[in-house]
Amino acid sequence: MNARQSFILSFLLPLISSCEEKMDLDLNKAAARVVIDAQLSDVSLVQRIRVSRSVGFNDLANTSGVIDATVSVKDNENRIYSFQYEKDGYYIHRNFKPVAGHSYTLSVTVQKQQYSSSCQMPSYVAVDSTGISEKSLTGKTYFFATLTFKDPAKVSNYYIYTLSINSGPFRFANAQSDQFNDGLKVTHYISDLETDLSSGDEVIVRRYCVDEKAYRYWNEYQNNNVSNAAPSNPRSNISNNALGYFSVASLKEYKLKIGQ
Repeated sequence: MNARQSFILSFLLPLISSCEEKMDLDLNKAAARVVIDAQLSDVSLVQRIRVSRSVGFNDLANTSGVIDATVSVKDNENRIYSFQYEKDGYYIHRNFKPVAGHSYTLSVTVQKQQYSSSCQMPSYVAVDSTGISEKSLTGKTYFFATLTFKDPAKVSNYYIYTLSINSGPFRFANAQSDQFNDGLKVTHYISDLETDLSSGDEVIVRRYCVDEKAYRYWNEYQNNNVSNAAPSNPRSNISNNALGYFSVASLKEYKLKIGQ
């Protein structure tokens, strides 16, 4: 584990329970299974869900898109949003903006096999300030995007962060909960797990407020990566032994530049 990962881990350990744009899925070698990547949010009217099959490697790129699935999402007011196949296993709905406080149920059928999941979309927790934190560790300087906010008291809150560096693809960066700081002023430190931030970099942080099941999925993924443990599949919140996850999140983006 390098110094930057050690710093990240020092902030994550108090937040990790002892006990879930593109977020990379971790697939280990195994028999082919259905993989559902369903991260919906209120950032756009356009929603995409990917349905694929694992082919025995540890990377989402090594999954084969399913072209004949039936994909829909139903809300708690019995509105059904049917997704249409686009390409490479992606199914799309172009006029669906989820609403905080509503609950949603995912339904996917692949060759007569049914896969389902449900979640409630949390309200967004406002950020008070953003910035860049500079830390010196073992003689090297590391940069972190920071978001500071007041965590709502007596409400369980869960946060997922993805990060884009210099207009690159968004990658999973961090999963956090308020287990040990409920109701307090909190600062989250965000950095890419594989690439160090450098002076002059432009970064975009996407902050998702998610439900507990989505948090558990990404927290397990995070633990495996930060600890350098042997790769394993995070526990999915989708039925019938599927891989992947279903989440409906409140989302905002924050653009920052690391000063030169």
